[in-house]
Amino acid sequence: MTIALRTHYCGLVTEALTGQTVQLCGWVNRRRDHGGVIFIDLRDREGTVQVVCDPDRPEMFKLAEQLRNEFCVRVTGLVRPRPEGTTNENLKSGKIEVLCHELEVLNPSLTPPFQLDDDEISETTRLTYRVLDLRRPYMQHNLMLRYRVAMEVRKFLDAHGFIDVETPMLTKSTPEGARDYLVPSRVNAGMFFALPQSPQLFKQLLMVAGFDRYYQITKCFRDEDLRADRQPEFTQIDCEVSFMNEREIRALFEALVTTVFKNALGVDLGAFPEMTYGEAMRRFGSDKPDLRVKLELTDLTDVMADVDFKVFKGPATTPGGRVVALRIPGGSALSRSEIDGYTEFVKIYGAKGLAWIKVNDVSAGREGLQSPIVKNLHDAALKSIVERTGAQNGDVLFFGADTAKIVNDAIGALRIKIGRSDFGKKAGLFEDRWAPLWVVDFPMFEYNEDEQRWDAVHHPFTAPKDGHEDWLATEPGRCLSKAYDVVLNGWEMGGGSIRIHRADVQRKVFSALKIGEQEAQAKFGFLLDALQYGAPPHGGIAFGLDRMITLMTGAESIRDVIAFPKTQRAQDLLTQAPGPVDEKQLRELHIRLRNPQPA
Repeated sequence: MTIALRTHYCGLVTEALTGQTVQLCGWVNRRRDHGGVIFIDLRDREGTVQVVCDPDRPEMFKLAEQLRNEFCVRVTGLVRPRPEGTTNENLKSGKIEVLCHELEVLNPSLTPPFQLDDDEISETTRLTYRVLDLRRPYMQHNLMLRYRVAMEVRKFLDAHGFIDVETPMLTKSTPEGARDYLVPSRVNAGMFFALPQSPQLFKQLLMVAGFDRYYQITKCFRDEDLRADRQPEFTQIDCEVSFMNEREIRALFEALVTTVFKNALGVDLGAFPEMTYGEAMRRFGSDKPDLRVKLELTDLTDVMADVDFKVFKGPATTPGGRVVALRIPGGSALSRSEIDGYTEFVKIYGAKGLAWIKVNDVSAGREGLQSPIVKNLHDAALKSIVERTGAQNGDVLFFGADTAKIVNDAIGALRIKIGRSDFGKKAGLFEDRWAPLWVVDFPMFEYNEDEQRWDAVHHPFTAPKDGHEDWLATEPGRCLSKAYDVVLNGWEMGGGSIRIHRADVQRKVFSALKIGEQEAQAKFGFLLDALQYGAPPHGGIAFGLDRMITLMTGAESIRDVIAFPKTQRAQDLLTQAPGPVDEKQLRELHIRLRNPQPA
């Protein structure tokens, strides 16, 4: 009879197994020698258990003396209660220990380049030695949670009639927003595949094909500048349905999110409020507002149209300009150096500076306001500022004045920075809770000043709101779309839309985007052709799995919830990818480098 190499996970050995003999396999987290008795903290993916090695078994004890951190070992021993007063409440196994009878070193280890319980390891070191980094309980917890979330997603979608259909990884390069990753074809000289930015076109084709409820947990690829919530390859929960309207789709996938959070994390998100894109930008300067921050922008564009202060009057009287105030309750407590720091912060977003007013005494009018800019504003403007913002004694008002984009970006980011700061939390400007939100009624297009053309806000297959089709040819800027985003705690966690299911409407959208008939046929002919064969009304949504897990774990970067991520320079420090290839491979692909890498 074959004897099991392992009978239990270390972290799952509890008092329920008292008196039983167990076989455990794992890594030495720590070895402690206490006056002739050796204690080993043995670790696996489920947690840690304390193993006791007595000198009564000389051969086993001699081997235990040689153990070092990260040795891979097998232990056979008796589960017994810990001595009174030595219970560790932080461990599932904290009430017991395993008295070692047999010890086997399955594989020794070199001295690790860092201690796994060190919280000050640089990210470069962690990613270079990612295999060891993944042994850390923090990373093990994150990836185990990721697995549970994926399983909950699959269970929910399966219960609601969705089927998992794979779509190609080698596909056609199409303009969908970001830069494509290209793959040269050896067989078809001079031709290229593209890695998919999303399965967007294929899932629409699946709807035309009659697979009315599709999903896929799939890799997507975008060659774009990276940041904490972006990776060149990322995982998407991709879903599409036919014969459902926008509200029905949002209700279904809100249920998906709430079910996943409840079952995987034990969190009740409650009902999701709804906000239009226009309201979000007006109140928060962002289409993904963090509702936990209790600060809002106050629009003052009309108030500043007749003041003599050019910094405010210029944007207020220029098309596309905006002037806003951000009231910070209790903000007079901020030091000048802190205000100067905020001034430098908004410059990151294109702002030229940060005007401010400290409110010392509302009842004193002009005399109760402290700021270098007060002398440039007439009494009526100052009165309107105080009334609209609801300013009280002890507040500070920050101002943004520029193009609407710069103001929204800069003051919207300042709102978040102050609200989440230690000052903001102490001042009650931040509420520690889960804050989900649907943002709806996005514009169809945004104007590209550099290229003097309209671009799609989401993608060119998003349907316009009913009645807005007539504006596609004459006033594209007025068109709103049937698009919707799921926002959680200031992160865009997912987004989708009702798709265009009629070829004539799709051609109108392409025309608004200055994609001519010939170009449209060359790039999207397969979609346009398919839409003519009784394409059903359909829509869908895609959730960023990496972002969802990052929010659930409270990690600072999605790199902490991906097993083998890339750096912000799109490099894998573990495998040293990307790397050079030899000349023979390049010749097979019909490629010659303009600036060959040095040998």
